[in-house]
Amino acid sequence: MSVLYKSDPVRGAIWAERFAQLAPDIAFRMWPDIGDPTEIRYLVAWQPDDLVLTLPNLEVVFSIGSGVDQLDLSRIPARLPVVRMIEPGIVDGMVEYVTEAVLAIHRDLYDYALQQQARIWKPIPLRPAASRRVGVLGLGVLGTAVLERLRLFGFACAGWSRSPHDIDGVECFAGNAALDTFLARTDVLVCLLPLTDATRGLLDRRVFAALPEGASIVHAGRGPQLVTDDLLDALDRGQIRSAVIDVTDPEPLPADHPLWSQPRVRITPHIASATSAVTAADALLQNLRRHSSGEPMIGEIDRARGY
Repeated sequence: MSVLYKSDPVRGAIWAERFAQLAPDIAFRMWPDIGDPTEIRYLVAWQPDDLVLTLPNLEVVFSIGSGVDQLDLSRIPARLPVVRMIEPGIVDGMVEYVTEAVLAIHRDLYDYALQQQARIWKPIPLRPAASRRVGVLGLGVLGTAVLERLRLFGFACAGWSRSPHDIDGVECFAGNAALDTFLARTDVLVCLLPLTDATRGLLDRRVFAALPEGASIVHAGRGPQLVTDDLLDALDRGQIRSAVIDVTDPEPLPADHPLWSQPRVRITPHIASATSAVTAADALLQNLRRHSSGEPMIGEIDRARGY
């Protein structure tokens, strides 16, 4: 049994060492050193392209990242399971990023930054966390972990997803019919949705108008979900007070893009979370064992939904 790795070679070297330590019975190969293609059962890649079609005995395609929107699923045979990466490094990083962003908004740090530039010393009345309503779009592994952490600060937490969820201490909404009700009770909107046809362009003027006036945005989903012109207009009108944006369309964001000059917008270069090479290798090994024993793999996507 062989695993073929097609991604960053520096990270791949760490994976190879991890496999040698923990699973010496599994041959770990790094593209383009494929060897005998008939021996490869598992492919790990960011964008496998047509490589999938050259491996006759391939059993599973693993995405190196937490999403699969970079994959053209139409080029991957329907018989092959596609599995996205779920490992502690991704979850911990996203929890840190969103928590910091929500706290910065809650503690008025954008206002204080502007006051600092103007050399104004003016305390802003502090609101208790319980009065700040945070809503998370997307209740997968990342969204659930973020909400569990935010609850510890006392925020009024809610989540929305396509299908029903039940999370202790979180008001859960499901389906398009409940979206406006969810938005109306949300002061800080966090987007952690995967990119699909249904979520492309979701963060638009209609969504911004459904939020309470002066709401804020934390966008760490995918760049094409945000309609930038609609956000700029909402910021100009004060409908949206501030925004933290980690993902843009395109990436990198062009130097002349108007988002750069927005005083109440913080932009980071798609760094909210990243896989740890060691723990990602361990997560893959766990899934290989699960697949070999006939157990469901963690992160296997639903092709009909695209995630």
